Amino acid sequence: MKITQTARAALLAAGMLVLAGCGGGSGTEQPAATQAPPASESGMASESASPQMSESGQAGSEMGAADTLATAETDLGTIVVDGKGMTVYYFTKDVPNSGKSACTGDCLAAWPPVLAETEPKLDGVTAKVGLIDTPDGKKQVTLNGMPIYYWAQDKAPGDTTGQDVNEVWYVVAPNGDMIK
Repeated sequence: MKITQTARAALLAAGMLVLAGCGGGSGTEQPAATQAPPASESGMASESASPQMSESGQAGSEMGAADTLATAETDLGTIVVDGKGMTVYYFTKDVPNSGKSACTGDCLAAWPPVLAETEPKLDGVTAKVGLIDTPDGKKQVTLNGMPIYYWAQDKAPGDTTGQDVNEVWYVVAPNGDMIK
């Protein structure tokens, strides 16, 4: 079967919708596709930035699991990372202290929740840590009552490529403030 250029473009656009993740309305609506900003504007950590991790330097065995939250110096300033140095994000559609996440459905593929079995240890993070139940019975980490997430496109410690995606995803400061 031969795929036309139009069909190929439609498939690419559909894929971008899923990867862009949760840009509009409720957590289950399909977001409008957005282009990633050029590398100079993406808020990526400088090559010299290295996360300052706890002595154990360990998180869970997979993305989405964290037993430590620490800090890292990036081009965006000092931010919260997990024990492996992976950046965590807030979703502006979440309501503090609501006990639930507004990121659901396809949103979770692009923005996996930071999970933990118990409250993570804090290394340089002064925000109040907590846990909320996910619909599938796991525990999602919160800072100052706000659920935190990873961005699936961050590939290395210190990456901040999820910053300002759809103008609703932002890195977290050690005191729990949203860094815009």
